[in-house]
Amino acid sequence: MQKKSREHYENLFANYPDVVTLPMFMKMLGGIGDTTARKLMRANHVHHFYIRYTYFIPKPCVIDYVLGKHYAEYSKKLKAHV
Repeated sequence: MQKKSREHYENLFANYPDVVTLPMFMKMLGGIGDTTARKLMRANHVHHFYIRYTYFIPKPCVIDYVLGKHYAEYSKKLKAHV
């Protein structure tokens, strides 16, 4: 399977705002759960800002994450369980 490009994800996420919240981030990653999303934030796998109990994630950081090594390994594990 061919690796997706940055341009692909920029087009895919075009309708999202420049800075997304945790629920939006969860949807962008295919509907991952709240606990999983928070674990990613706490482990600093995704650059984010935490202000007054709310996670804010710049959209380019979401794209950096899905193009990165951690996401590739994580998605392989998910596919192995299907």
